[in-house]
Amino acid sequence: MATHLDLEEQEQLDQLKHFWNTYGTLITWVVLLVAGAFVAWNGWQYYQRTKAGQAAALYDEVERSTQSGDVERIRRVMTDMKDRFAGTAYAQQAGLLVAKTLFDKGNVDGSREALGWVAQNAVDPGYQAIAKLRLAAELLDAKSYDEALKQLDGKVPTEFEPLVADRKGDIYMAQGKRDEAQAEYRKAWTGLGAGSDYRRLVEIKLNAVGVDPKTLAPTVTVTPAVPKNS
Repeated sequence: MATHLDLEEQEQLDQLKHFWNTYGTLITWVVLLVAGAFVAWNGWQYYQRTKAGQAAALYDEVERSTQSGDVERIRRVMTDMKDRFAGTAYAQQAGLLVAKTLFDKGNVDGSREALGWVAQNAVDPGYQAIAKLRLAAELLDAKSYDEALKQLDGKVPTEFEPLVADRKGDIYMAQGKRDEAQAEYRKAWTGLGAGSDYRRLVEIKLNAVGVDPKTLAPTVTVTPAVPKNS
């Protein structure tokens, strides 16, 4: 004859069986999904580490190619970098390095192509802004003023805004648009910190368009201190 404890154990066992029959499949799938997500995450991390290592190795090859001065080799390695690791910081850095190397060698078209690629494809907005500024400078030298201004359209990180304004001022000055240049130089001067060496260069440009930078200094209002217990 079954004891009271035996009956309770049997009842608990029956309840457990019922619960598993009802929710067992769902629980199994949840466990499998969690385990699968964990495995996928680890796999993704491993892939990213492997990809970063490969991109770094290829960037080293880009550096060596620029040092060698072999233009065809530079183009070949850069193409490989863009095809395989376009979304990495290494590719953006490589594009800027290649552009500078080609420009120094007089290959202006190649330099613009590399800068244009970084400007359009860079994931990091800082690298993108640098590429746009450099490309605008090269187009300014070539007197392609409208195209240079076009490169400076759009939003850039806050710290680059004064540099963009200064570059726009240079372009307007080259076009003989003194008022527009003055407005951009004002923006540049105001946006740069008081201790910035670059700000002194902008001051020279402001003087050239008839603006005394001292007149742009913000007025500081000093509020008298109120004595305690007054």
